[in-house]
Amino acid sequence: MKIINLGETNSALNNFIAEIRDTAIQKDSMRFRINLERIGAIFAYEISKILDYSPKDVTTPLGIAKCHTYDNEIVIASILRAGLPLHHGMLNVFDKSQNAFIAAYRKYGKDNKFTIQIEYTSSPGTENKTLILADTMLATGSSLVLTYNNLCDNNTPAHTHIVCPIASKDGIEYLSKHLPHKKVTLWVGAIDEELTIKSYIVPGLGDAGDLAYGSKI
Repeated sequence: MKIINLGETNSALNNFIAEIRDTAIQKDSMRFRINLERIGAIFAYEISKILDYSPKDVTTPLGIAKCHTYDNEIVIASILRAGLPLHHGMLNVFDKSQNAFIAAYRKYGKDNKFTIQIEYTSSPGTENKTLILADTMLATGSSLVLTYNNLCDNNTPAHTHIVCPIASKDGIEYLSKHLPHKKVTLWVGAIDEELTIKSYIVPGLGDAGDLAYGSKI
């Protein structure tokens, strides 16, 4: 698995990452969502640089323009709810993409231990397509591995890009162990060192779903 940390290079992405972490700015849920959309668009643009392109003739009002456009069939998949703004930002770039949505949650038991439950998946086929799997945060990595296996059951994407703006070191190690395939690339914007006993990322940003759409029962 290849790992690309866009946060290592100074760009406007770092400003948006800083704002989604900032407790003062987090009070404005609309700005939080917009920042995640901006972040999604940046990741999509960076991914677009390594897609497969071919020349095409485009008819203009005055003649024929030769343009290079990508040929990949793309499926953008996100885990509800936190992945939705990120998904929207990437869809603004890859506007002809197919889309997949996964409902997954942590089911806690004793001693703060939990299992990941996937209750619902809506997805097109991913065979030989470019799969972009987006989630705002990569904590333990278990939900992303289960989601990947769920989406790719009986399907083999041509390449999978996993996009997580904020990732934990433990989560990256888990993905590297369970998704060792050469055809998987992990894109992150920041890597945090610590997970709490409840597997929350520190410093992280809190609950991205609640910050974007309001607290849940």
